[in-house]
Amino acid sequence: MQSLNISHLKQRPCFLADLHIHSRYSRATSPEMHPAAINRVAKEKGIQVMATGDITHPQYLKELKNELEPAEEGLFVCKDDLKGTRFLLTAEVSNIFSQGGKGRRIHTLILMPSLKAAERLQAQLAKLGNITSDGRPMLGFSVKQLVRIVMNISEDCMVIPAHAWTPWFSVFGSKSGFDSIEECFEEESGHIYALETGLSSDPLMNRRLSTLDKYTLISNSDAHSPAKLGREANIFSCPMTYQDIIKAIKQPAHGLEGTIEFFPEEGKYHYDGHRDCGVLLSPEQTRKLNGICPVCHRPLTLGVAYRVEELADRTEETAREILRLFHFDTKIRPYISLVPLQELLAEAMQMGEGSARVRKEYQRLVQMGGSEMDILLWKDEKELEAFLPEAVLRGIQNMRAGMVQIRPGYDGVYGEVRLLSEIKDTVEPKGAEPFQQRLF
Repeated sequence: MQSLNISHLKQRPCFLADLHIHSRYSRATSPEMHPAAINRVAKEKGIQVMATGDITHPQYLKELKNELEPAEEGLFVCKDDLKGTRFLLTAEVSNIFSQGGKGRRIHTLILMPSLKAAERLQAQLAKLGNITSDGRPMLGFSVKQLVRIVMNISEDCMVIPAHAWTPWFSVFGSKSGFDSIEECFEEESGHIYALETGLSSDPLMNRRLSTLDKYTLISNSDAHSPAKLGREANIFSCPMTYQDIIKAIKQPAHGLEGTIEFFPEEGKYHYDGHRDCGVLLSPEQTRKLNGICPVCHRPLTLGVAYRVEELADRTEETAREILRLFHFDTKIRPYISLVPLQELLAEAMQMGEGSARVRKEYQRLVQMGGSEMDILLWKDEKELEAFLPEAVLRGIQNMRAGMVQIRPGYDGVYGEVRLLSEIKDTVEPKGAEPFQQRLF
């Protein structure tokens, strides 16, 4: 875990922002993903600015107009909770196209300054594809054309490559991605200022590529259900307005302090393998097998760690030192890796994360501690001792110290993280050396 020094942040106003989520109009998304529920859960989490998600969907944008009203410049708030969570207009778009003799599937995150801009984007995209069947529309033209469309609507918009390393749908993905931002966006690459790390990578991994030093790294939950809000987020110290947030993303010295990350091994595309074959492999093991599954003898799904190794021109040690010695006026920012409180409670209580008892205990602790992020991030140990059960406190101490056992995710399977107990490797890799648990 890279240490993010938050002691000075407690002395001045900061806010957390999760800038990538989905509404109930996206596939495989909870029906609870609507503004009222997002507002309520974001307050429990301690997230002050939330993405709306899915502003390209006509019905959802209509709901947003009915349920939200303007707050600070470029931000919105629920009409029935004017002191609640602020919303920033966002969308994710999937572009499926051919470029360089290869099929590409690239997802991008779009931030927009106004409802008028969102309406114009809908009108433009409706001429080019179906924007009603999914909150994240699939469009059959190049991603550089999408950038051109968005920036022609307003120079205040921002386009960010989403979950930049995942195999199937990202700018650097092993299945359909590119080897550089410039190769992907070509003449429109000058409009790209930031990348989203995604759940399966963190800033340490990204800083192994010197070509990414000129890009800000942001982190968001990409949540499909309220419980997942804020599992990754950004810490801002700028004024809470759309323009100030955009300025801080472009130039972090203007108020982006750092990011909150998953442990990337927990992401479902961190390592290589085949889910159906029960094969989980490290990049080193994959290279020994020439990328072929030892069970079905077909190409493996190569994860984020493998892809980073493929493109990296720095060692992990060098990247770690760059993060440790970062200069305030660069794009580089520190980060901290957290385990969601509900996951920690499930382990401490030896129950399922979605069980009623775990949820009840979560609500009790959040009520006593202020918010989930207050408990995980902001409060010191003396404050936590007053109300946390001993096992939960010990888990938070282990998390903050980076003492975490992890069984990496692979091929669409989330990894397992343990703060209090050892992991039982229930799916042992086949045809390769046994998987070794990592202790941080």
